[in-house]
Amino acid sequence: MAVLAVVVAVYVSSLVTDLKAQAKAFDLSQLEQMESASVILDRNGKIFGQIYVENRDTVPYEQLPQDLINAVIAVEDAKFYQHHGYDLLGIIRAALKNFTAGHVRQGASTITQQLARNSFSLKEKTYRRKLLEIFLAQRIEEQFGKQKIMELYLNRIYFGGGLYGAEAAARGYFGKSAREMSLAECATLAGLIKSPNRLSPWTDRDNSREVRDYALDRMRDLGLISRERCAAARAQQIVVSSRQNAQGQSYAVDYIRQQVIAAVGWDRAKNEGFRIRTTINVDLQQAAEDSLRAHLEQVEQHPDYNHQTYAAYAASFRKAKANGTMGDQPAPEYLQGAVIGLDNATGDILVLVGGRDFEHNQYNRALQARRPAGTAMLPFVYAAAFEKGMYPGSVVEDSPLDNRAVMIGGTTGILGEWGPESAENRYEGAMTARQALVKSKNGATVRIGMDAGVDAVSHLCSAAGIRSPLRPYPATFLGSSEVTLAELALAYTIFPNGGWRPNAPHILERIEEKDGTLVWDGKQQSIRKLVTKPETAYEVHSCLADALQSGTGKAAYTQFGLRKFPTAGKTGTAYDFTDALFAGYDSNFTCAVWAGFDKPQKIYRGAFGRELALPIWVDIMNAAATSYPPREIKRPENLKEIEICSRSGLLATDKCYDAVKTANGDTVQRRTTYTEIATPSQAPTELCNIHGEPRARLAREFPASDLPRAALAVDLSEVTPVVIRSPTLLADKDAYNSLKPTLKPEPPPQPTPETAGNQKAENVTSGTEVETANNSTAPGRSSNERAQSAPEIRKAIPVQPQDKKPVEIRRAIPVKPLDQEDLEHTLLKSAARPPGDLNE
Repeated sequence: MAVLAVVVAVYVSSLVTDLKAQAKAFDLSQLEQMESASVILDRNGKIFGQIYVENRDTVPYEQLPQDLINAVIAVEDAKFYQHHGYDLLGIIRAALKNFTAGHVRQGASTITQQLARNSFSLKEKTYRRKLLEIFLAQRIEEQFGKQKIMELYLNRIYFGGGLYGAEAAARGYFGKSAREMSLAECATLAGLIKSPNRLSPWTDRDNSREVRDYALDRMRDLGLISRERCAAARAQQIVVSSRQNAQGQSYAVDYIRQQVIAAVGWDRAKNEGFRIRTTINVDLQQAAEDSLRAHLEQVEQHPDYNHQTYAAYAASFRKAKANGTMGDQPAPEYLQGAVIGLDNATGDILVLVGGRDFEHNQYNRALQARRPAGTAMLPFVYAAAFEKGMYPGSVVEDSPLDNRAVMIGGTTGILGEWGPESAENRYEGAMTARQALVKSKNGATVRIGMDAGVDAVSHLCSAAGIRSPLRPYPATFLGSSEVTLAELALAYTIFPNGGWRPNAPHILERIEEKDGTLVWDGKQQSIRKLVTKPETAYEVHSCLADALQSGTGKAAYTQFGLRKFPTAGKTGTAYDFTDALFAGYDSNFTCAVWAGFDKPQKIYRGAFGRELALPIWVDIMNAAATSYPPREIKRPENLKEIEICSRSGLLATDKCYDAVKTANGDTVQRRTTYTEIATPSQAPTELCNIHGEPRARLAREFPASDLPRAALAVDLSEVTPVVIRSPTLLADKDAYNSLKPTLKPEPPPQPTPETAGNQKAENVTSGTEVETANNSTAPGRSSNERAQSAPEIRKAIPVQPQDKKPVEIRRAIPVKPLDQEDLEHTLLKSAARPPGDLNE
């Protein structure tokens, strides 16, 4: 026995020496080296996301509520303030229970031991690990006081749901900081420490409530709270935040994460617990996300919508997640949407929504997807035309256009009218440029674009901030080239800004340490990129304001509830209804909305931008107007009001009326004039040429005999005429009057009665023979002599095909000179003399 005792003593002594040495090897400074989440703040200081490896936000002991400390002590370590790192009686009690059960059923770890285990990854369930944990806990107690140990513990431990530390858990579960938690909320967190994921209120509300009540009872039994407080806390209903909001992962947060990593590096962004101040407005962001989700769900209920729905995919996604088969889950194919909103003056991104559900797919359609802008590109075509001298009152033709000039949807036929945001579109003939833009007329727009030039339109779009390449073809006028939604929104800022735009959209303002020390400053230098003249920008703006009031966007007021404040915008529909857009603005804020599929396909016939994108835009603009009250956009002084006739585009007269039939058949006179705006160089100077008196003649009128004649470039008297020396053949029609300058026809000889009959018969079938004299013939010669000596001029007679005769193949016969041909068989007959005086 003595020998056995000696052996055991030696073994224990050796083991203790070894474990003490091993415990001493740990670097205790690592206890304070915890990955701390960087908190993302909006422009008003509201937290709306985090960047982390472990979602943790460390706080000092002073910011931890006493109720939370007492609840943790009551549940986890009642003798926390009495022991020196381990509870020997507790260890013996737990060992006996575990030995009796045959496996580990109860732990006896103190708070200090748990801190050691979580800090240095001592996860093995062995007695040696337990002993090492005890010796390490002793070292921690020797180096740190109880308050510091509690602070380190509550900042490090896992509370379930991806939340590390009491501060992150409080914000995640209850939407508040740890210091603001109630007694019941503190007890809830303390109760779930033993099994965080299983007891999380997101996972099991009933079990979570049960462990909360246990924690409250323990606190009461230990005298840490009164019976009254215990009873009141047990009766309290806990309000838990949604899990999605707590995780804070969205398209906006993901883009901010990328920008922060680019600014300060991966390790610092993930671990150093920065305060990241951004340009996002949380209230607008929430309004945009809610509106996009609600309206696209309505679109999926349309009877002609025959695609995957969000609800169907979400159900399969949840099932795959529960079964652990996410690797086999396909990408979503339901209708997607995107929103981006910019501050007009600075380019700050106030709203960023890249899709319907970030968890389903992380592709940011607001920033990355290039899609056809459709008819939302029309304002830039008109801006280019106004820059070149047109103005909103210029008249343009709205009529069918040969599609070979545009080639949208084919290369034949006429240009399809899919852009006017109306299923009952019709061509309206001549109209002003303002009417064409307000009504989104494709044919008129292409004509205006061709007048301005493809290069001019492309250059203006590039200057406005559209960096995506635009194809150098007329189809670009109608938005066939792909651009990003962010580029489109930036380009639209030129209209409320008077022709200039901010340098570029941005989302980061600055990055700070927790104490406010500046780490990175994203303050943008105020650079204004001038794109158009202020007058041009205002002219287009006035048209877009009309489009929202009475044109393709009028449903914003009549159907979707847009409040009455100064705003403007343009619908956008791509060919075959694959993409629906709306882009618009007020004096402070520009917003663009897109709806479509990731793999382009028809949403349904009639899926116009005014039906899919416009209602979402209205919700966001109404929310923005509350935070940033809009004002009237000032008209440049150089733009003057003029009264013009809409039929001619020229200055109005008192006779500019059209006769119009009323519904009962009566004819009434309708005034065709309205007040337009134009610069002095654009404004017409002529009166309407369609109504009223004919325009005054500026040239003198002369009698026919006194009519002035243009001087010839040469003196024809000095030019020797061309003399016809042999028989000549002319076409059936002498278009250039070749005979008159050089020949004088002779009077026809008087035929005998016999020959006259033959001549008449011959003229019916073969034409008339004309004899002409050469101008160089001597005047003394007789008429008969001149007629006989002058060469003949013959006229070609069209051949009449003989259908009754079979086709024959004959050998070519040499052609005789014209003057030797048989008149009965030749195809060439002499032309009749033109009538007139011989001396003419």
